[in-house]
Amino acid sequence: MARKTKQQAQETRQHILDAAVQEFSMHGVSATSLTDIATVAGVTRGAIYWHFKNKVELFNEIWHAAEARIQALELEYQAKYPDDPLHVLTETLIYILQSTVSNTEWRALMEIVFHKCEFVGEMELFQEVRKGLYAECYERIEETLNRCIQCGQLPADLHCRRAAILLRAYMTGLMENWLFIPGTFDLAGGSRILIAAFIDTLRLSPSLRHEPAARLNP
Repeated sequence: MARKTKQQAQETRQHILDAAVQEFSMHGVSATSLTDIATVAGVTRGAIYWHFKNKVELFNEIWHAAEARIQALELEYQAKYPDDPLHVLTETLIYILQSTVSNTEWRALMEIVFHKCEFVGEMELFQEVRKGLYAECYERIEETLNRCIQCGQLPADLHCRRAAILLRAYMTGLMENWLFIPGTFDLAGGSRILIAAFIDTLRLSPSLRHEPAARLNP
């Protein structure tokens, strides 16, 4: 009986998360109440409060679940290609762009983050969480770039922090612009070329190199 109850609780929690993604995507985060989510999920407000303290915690759970899927994909690629970190990075980035078009849940989440969420009122709390997630993201990207350097796949003098900042801006820019007007360019079909262009930038751009010590300390 206890096992069944635990399973039912997990199913209810997932129904709430699915309903939240649906409502946030359709109406925006600020305009969506927990009552709206409860109605769509077919549960009471009390059931939502059993699993989540407030809307911020609910939104935070959705975001972490999406991040976890990307990290799981990276680990899967790393297991398949342990000596080819650049291939892992390339395929992960392509997957993210293609999922923005073809994966309904991921696309809805990206629409929420880029176009349906105002970080005001109670959602200001998530803004602080998001800053921490961004810092962690930069660190993970830098670690990946450093592995590529160690394998001789990227220049030894690549400025990894600068490249990490550029990479995140490049990816979010592509997704945000495509989601705003999907018909402007073929994000899924052009994903491989778009990522190849960025990798070329990492390899060739003088602006992504560490400055010589003499220039830094004249």
